[in-house]
Amino acid sequence: MTAYLEVTLSWLFKNQKGRDAKSFYTNPAFEKHKEQTIEITSPDCGPSPAALSVEYTHDGAGKIPSLEWKAPASIAASVKEWLLVSEDPDAPLPTPIPHGIYMGIPPEKTRVDNSDFEVQDASECLVKGGFHYLPRRGKVYIPPRPLMNHGVHRYFFQIVALSEPLDKQFLKSKPSREQVAEAIKGKVLGWGLWVGSCERKWS
Repeated sequence: MTAYLEVTLSWLFKNQKGRDAKSFYTNPAFEKHKEQTIEITSPDCGPSPAALSVEYTHDGAGKIPSLEWKAPASIAASVKEWLLVSEDPDAPLPTPIPHGIYMGIPPEKTRVDNSDFEVQDASECLVKGGFHYLPRRGKVYIPPRPLMNHGVHRYFFQIVALSEPLDKQFLKSKPSREQVAEAIKGKVLGWGLWVGSCERKWS
């Protein structure tokens, strides 16, 4: 996409941002958990909200920010699995764009680093961190690349505590965002949100 086209699209869709009300954590599975209860931060980038340096964007190395989280004791004791969802609520579309969905994160794992997201077995959508990913354009993760001159885009990294593990075959089946939201109904114990942001300007 040329810079001229990007800037034109940004002008046409300048008011098409802020789809927070359709973020993953607003799905019916979270009906009993409206508020965050899990603390999540990034050892790489700092507490939420944080500005993403170029190495965490499409224009740089495209690294995934390291994340670590802590759940209250009342939740932690019951966690059987974690789910991580990354999406852009400021993309000029009706719903947030998923940048990565990671399922089957072991309960004892409360930190992920960029190296965890290296592919171990593409046929099973398995990464070296020991969990599964939902391919996005055939990739493990789509780094942030907001439209030029569209302003700051936020990237929501949502960690979800599950009381039951998801079916192993489901993890390998490349489910959609909506199918994942349906599969976790009745299993959500709590969630947390970390926000990273960036923008691209005409230069």
